[in-house]
Amino acid sequence: MTLKTWQVTAGALGLGLIVAAGAVLAAGPWDSSGQRTAERNWASGQGRRGGADHGPGGPSGGSATAPSAPPVLTALSMPEGGSGHAAAGRPPTGPSLGALLDPLLADASLGRTRTAAVVDVTTGRRVYDKGAGQALTPASTTKLATAVAALSEAGADHRISTRAVLTGGEGKAPARVVLVGGGDPTLTAQDGTQGAASLRSLATATARALRSRHIGTVSFGYDDSLYTGPRLHPIGPNENLAPVTALTADEGRLDHSVSGPAQRSTDPSGDAATAFAGFLKQEGIAVRGNPAPARAGRGARQLAAVQSPPLSALVERMLTNSDNDIAEALARQTALAARKPVSFAGGAAAIGARLHRLGLPVAGARFRDGSGLDRGDRLSAGLLTALLAEAGAPDRPELRSVLTGLPVAGFTGTLEHRYTDGADAAGTGLVRAKTGTLTGVNTLAGTVVDADGRVLAFAFMTAGATSPAATQTTLDHLATALAGCGCA
Repeated sequence: MTLKTWQVTAGALGLGLIVAAGAVLAAGPWDSSGQRTAERNWASGQGRRGGADHGPGGPSGGSATAPSAPPVLTALSMPEGGSGHAAAGRPPTGPSLGALLDPLLADASLGRTRTAAVVDVTTGRRVYDKGAGQALTPASTTKLATAVAALSEAGADHRISTRAVLTGGEGKAPARVVLVGGGDPTLTAQDGTQGAASLRSLATATARALRSRHIGTVSFGYDDSLYTGPRLHPIGPNENLAPVTALTADEGRLDHSVSGPAQRSTDPSGDAATAFAGFLKQEGIAVRGNPAPARAGRGARQLAAVQSPPLSALVERMLTNSDNDIAEALARQTALAARKPVSFAGGAAAIGARLHRLGLPVAGARFRDGSGLDRGDRLSAGLLTALLAEAGAPDRPELRSVLTGLPVAGFTGTLEHRYTDGADAAGTGLVRAKTGTLTGVNTLAGTVVDADGRVLAFAFMTAGATSPAATQTTLDHLATALAGCGCA
């Protein structure tokens, strides 16, 4: 499984992410799409559009959609049939893949149940099947389904607004400002916005609008009524997910972190409103009393608004960091676009319905949330690979951020500290995959460029394993083997 120079080039340029260790060591903070700044700059410097930042001011010129198909799907630089697209070798065969993968899938570390599927992305044909239709608990690989559903239902360009509106303020009616949440999961009260919508900026614009109306004193309320149903996930209070509300700043994190587990606020809406009221006061607006829940009402006049990055950028950040808060927000944006209840149940129903309309193999699938934290979720390896292949289809550019958002082995997100030594070092930079882990559940689903230059989508699912570290290692072996395979 010697890593060949052309493979490194294919993996890096084909999807626009760096596979050079020196550049990664210099990588800076996450930008608005969840991608490291140094990686973005490197990719831009190669003259390719893959993996470009989808946020404002990114090298893609502010376009919300991910790169077009050829730079993403092309693995080599040889002409094919005069089309100008890259040519790859022949696709792998089932028997060859079986000889490679079957022994690894038989490893006892994978627990009592293991399933797998491999699809040639260029043709969309499944080339390996080991129980691919059996639905298992997918854990965080559920986010692949959430991403495809949100992008196709709401649109890659869709942005989520947070508004400040005014009621009263005319004649003798007292002026009241109401902060209206739209469900933006990246809204921030911090100084460094990294491309996210800023509560501070919204307060500045709101104060300016109030002064233009000669209003210097207001009462204040907040409206988070867009979402319905329970706010707490069925798992209960958890450091992996804040209470899900339509108005939250910094994901309700109490430690200023931007990813991973953290202590969360029990009242994200109230905390965001309190922060906004404080910013208004800093702008010279007198605020009477404490923020209180309110309804904006039809007669409310908009004072100012801020918008999230486009959904394509939110999808990238969600997948790279396995961000549960963004996942649940995207499920609700899917429900909104589909005109279903904006709740855990409504979001789950909207995801399933959208995937069915896309013609994906949803038989046996069951959705309970958008993040995969619910053990009641059920997906198959066949569905996971179909989602990835759909995201790579030339006629689906709006889904491309599902591919560009996948963590890169040894470099980014949830794969940053994997594939760094031993036999799996050969998969570094070539394996791009979404992880999924719950107690007794381990999944890995993503893409590789194999030794013949084919872009392959894969999914490996397990249940009943008792050693998470050993299971994870075997899953990494499987993906590395696939990346090094010349199985035509």
